[in-house]
Amino acid sequence: MNPFIALSCLATMILYAVPGFFLIKGKLVKEEHIPSFVRLLMFVCQPMLTIYSFLRVEYTPQTFQRMCIAFAIFFLSQLFTLGVHYYLTRKKQQEVAFRIYSAASCMGNCSFLGVPVLEALLPHFPEALAYSAMASVSINVLGWTAISTVISRDTKYIRPKKILLNPVVLALFVALPLFFTQTTLPTVLENVVVSLGKMASPLCMLIIGMRLATTSLKSVFLRWQNYVAVGVKQILFPLFVCAVVFLLPLKQELRQAAVIIASCPVATLVLSFAEMLGEGQKTAAGIVLLGTTCAAITMPLITMLL
Repeated sequence: MNPFIALSCLATMILYAVPGFFLIKGKLVKEEHIPSFVRLLMFVCQPMLTIYSFLRVEYTPQTFQRMCIAFAIFFLSQLFTLGVHYYLTRKKQQEVAFRIYSAASCMGNCSFLGVPVLEALLPHFPEALAYSAMASVSINVLGWTAISTVISRDTKYIRPKKILLNPVVLALFVALPLFFTQTTLPTVLENVVVSLGKMASPLCMLIIGMRLATTSLKSVFLRWQNYVAVGVKQILFPLFVCAVVFLLPLKQELRQAAVIIASCPVATLVLSFAEMLGEGQKTAAGIVLLGTTCAAITMPLITMLL
């Protein structure tokens, strides 16, 4: 599997952040407006990306079964990693940076970066996009509940409605009937879904660029704890998922897709939740940028295992 395809996708993602950086530096966008861009990403573009992923997949009972398996693998792996990281750093959790590190330990950029990388690395296996969508659902269920609780230190987020009434899960109420019935959307409507869904990747990196314009790059690249956090997410987590999927009797393409998805860098959703909760925004922006930059090394190395 060609690791340079992933490298090319990562370079493109990093370049998307540059305009956002200069929008803030040039005072064309104010810092207090960044959360508005986050809401556009979280409540519009990301749900559309979820629907888009399902539209690309042909339904069969076997495909749906493998999607459920993929969801279980990612959900349990993410929850396990989050729990272990939180337990090991429990004495440091009063510091917001360590709460962000815990969130980053299991949240990967499986939609915004995972979809274009999967399309490039597995062009003849569109089913992989559905696995990416299931990983995204898993991350969002955890994000709106356990991860929001970790970041904010407020247990009010552990509620059933937070599991069911979040943008990605609500998008499933639209995507799954279309998927099961293989209904084709009218061309105009499908074009809207595809266009808004594909806006997610550039928009999330623009937001990172904006937030980084408000912080010191030294605090991003010269803090060793940031590298440890990135190593947990981008080396230990994908190796753990790799061990799990290769021990299970799974289709080879599902194994490959699962490892590629797990190898994706720290999710921009870490920043999105930090922005919405008003906790650790600069730390989150830094860890996402560092993770995306380091993925130029970690992601090709992990994909070479395949």
